[in-house]
Amino acid sequence: MAKEITKEELIKDIKLLISTDDDDKVDINPNFLEYFQIEELVSMKEQLIKRKNNIREDTFDYLDEIYEKTKEDNI
Repeated sequence: MAKEITKEELIKDIKLLISTDDDDKVDINPNFLEYFQIEELVSMKEQLIKRKNNIREDTFDYLDEIYEKTKEDNI
């Protein structure tokens, strides 16, 4: 049986996904816990994960392109 996730846990996960590094402090209004339903918070979390993965892929593609260009040049 899967453990049901709480709003507090989802907010914590969302904060981690929003932050850019370990020192980044993200504050989310605690009233969001009352305003948003679990399903909405889960959806937000999933969207943030997708965006973060897309950014990683775009960055990897860009760095790969730069690497390929530098291989062509005689540095």
